[in-house]
Amino acid sequence: MKISNLAHRETWQRDQVWPYLQPKEPIIDISKNMLLYVEDLSVSFDGFKALNNLNLYIEAGELRCLIGANGAGKTTLMDVITGKTTPDAGSVYFGQTHNLLDKSEPEIAQLGIGRKFQKPTVFEAQTVFQNLELSLKTNKGIWYSLFTQLSKGEIGRIKEVLNTIGLYNARNQLAGALSHGQKQWLEIGMLLASEPQLLLIDEPVAGMTAQETERTAELLTSLAGDHTVVVVEHDMEFVRSIARTVTVLHQGSVLAEGSMDQVQNNPDVIEVYLGEEA
Repeated sequence: MKISNLAHRETWQRDQVWPYLQPKEPIIDISKNMLLYVEDLSVSFDGFKALNNLNLYIEAGELRCLIGANGAGKTTLMDVITGKTTPDAGSVYFGQTHNLLDKSEPEIAQLGIGRKFQKPTVFEAQTVFQNLELSLKTNKGIWYSLFTQLSKGEIGRIKEVLNTIGLYNARNQLAGALSHGQKQWLEIGMLLASEPQLLLIDEPVAGMTAQETERTAELLTSLAGDHTVVVVEHDMEFVRSIARTVTVLHQGSVLAEGSMDQVQNNPDVIEVYLGEEA
């Protein structure tokens, strides 16, 4: 069996990177229906306070939107939750028993926290199906991944994800030939294949067409309930289309929180973020 150098390289990359997204079915205590606790969180960079005594609580199965101007602390918050940044003070718990500040990035991912960055990072020389297949084979060695067949359960899981993200008919298409929006959906699917409990999605509709944006809204809305979804977004029309609860960050703290109507009519939010026309 002849395998190209590209296939070798991309499979090696997937084996190295994707374990960060693969949970091992840990027990998460959500008996109080609260999945994520962030309390008194502070982070400073060279004297700049990126997060300032921030408090945030996310319920299991919730769809939460985070908005705020550049520098409000959104990315830093995501970095702390996923273990990329160590805070100066505060606590972050996944469920009631897992202290995320005591865990490494791989350990946090294995708990069931998946993160999608703004720019899609799919393997363009592989098909849509192969991208999802590689995401399923996280805990297997390179040669096992290359030469073994998928089980019926794994094939079923891939088909389920393909239907969820709307790419079943494109399953044999190279990922590099997909539209920008389809690549975003594929990357969300790659996260879903590893069955995370918490999805952190950063600016999912940047650069999308109106039709792709509408489809993305439907996709993210459909994921809530079975998953907890936190969306960071600047497109306010998109936020309005999916928002159940919106949290507004400003200068590293929570400025306001509530429904979209409550937030956009909040005088403080109007002044510092949404502007006169909000």
